[in-house]
Amino acid sequence: MDAEEYRRTVAREGHIAGGSELHEFMHAAAGEAQRVTARINCGFRTAEELRRLMSELVGYELDEGFRLFPPIYFDFGKNMAIGRNVFINSGCCFQDQGGIELGDGCMIGHQVVIATLNHDLAPERRAGMRAAKVTLGKNVWVGAHATVLPGVTVGDNAVIAAGAVVAKDVPANAVVAGVPAKVIRKINA
Repeated sequence: MDAEEYRRTVAREGHIAGGSELHEFMHAAAGEAQRVTARINCGFRTAEELRRLMSELVGYELDEGFRLFPPIYFDFGKNMAIGRNVFINSGCCFQDQGGIELGDGCMIGHQVVIATLNHDLAPERRAGMRAAKVTLGKNVWVGAHATVLPGVTVGDNAVIAAGAVVAKDVPANAVVAGVPAKVIRKINA
C-alpha cells in the first residue's frame, strides 16, 4: 500500500479496522511523520528550510507563501492539502489520517487541533476508527486553542474564535464561537 491508495481507500470507505492493512500503513506513516516533525521542531529553521521540510512531510512542494512557526505535530502527514499563502502558528496538532484541506490564505492560530478520526464506541471494536475529512475554505482564520472535529467543512472567509470546538459545518462569511461552536455573527464581505 502507498499513500495514494491509502487516501483513496479511506475516502471511499471511511473506516479503518484495527489491525488491518490500512491501520498498519497508518502507523508506519505516523513514524515517518514523527521523524520529519522532529527535524522541524528541533532548533532554529529558516522559512525556506521549514517550507522544504513541510513539503517533505506532506509529499508535494508547498508554495513560497507558506509560513510556519514551529513546533507542529502531525499524526500522518500524507493526507494534507495545503493551499497558497497558508500560515500555521506554533503548537498545532493535525490528525490528518482522514484528510485535511487548508484553502488559500488560511491562518491557523496557536495550538489549534484538527482531528479527522473517531474511535468506535463499542469496546470490542474500539481499535477501529471512522475517518472524515476536514475542509477549511479560502481565507479561513482559526483562533488559538480551537478544535475542529472530523467531517467539518468551514466556508470561505469564516472565522473560528479562540477556544471554540467546531463539531458542525460553518457557513462562509460567518464567525463561530463557543463549545459547541455556534454562529455569533456574519462578516460583511
